[in-house]
Amino acid sequence: MNETVSLLRRYVVQETLGPLKHIGRSAAYGVGGALLAGVGSVLLMLAVLRVLQTETASAFAGNWSFAPYLLTAVAALVAIGVVVALGLRGGRSRRQGGS
Repeated sequence: MNETVSLLRRYVVQETLGPLKHIGRSAAYGVGGALLAGVGSVLLMLAVLRVLQTETASAFAGNWSFAPYLLTAVAALVAIGVVVALGLRGGRSRRQGGS
């Protein structure tokens, strides 16, 4: 009886804790990568806004002062759309067994 309990305990540890550690490590890398990508994207959009404001100062003067903000927002939405489309396409191909 004691051997059965010991065998069952080793089996449960092997089949639950090992995979959970692997999932936790993968999730940590995913969260870290997502945070870094998010910060990088925000900094990139700020750079786009700054370039539009400084390099086109006369083009977007007066009543057109909102244009750099609008163009930056459109660029951010396009980038989000591309990432979502790639994510959906990638998920679909993985589920179907494709590459």
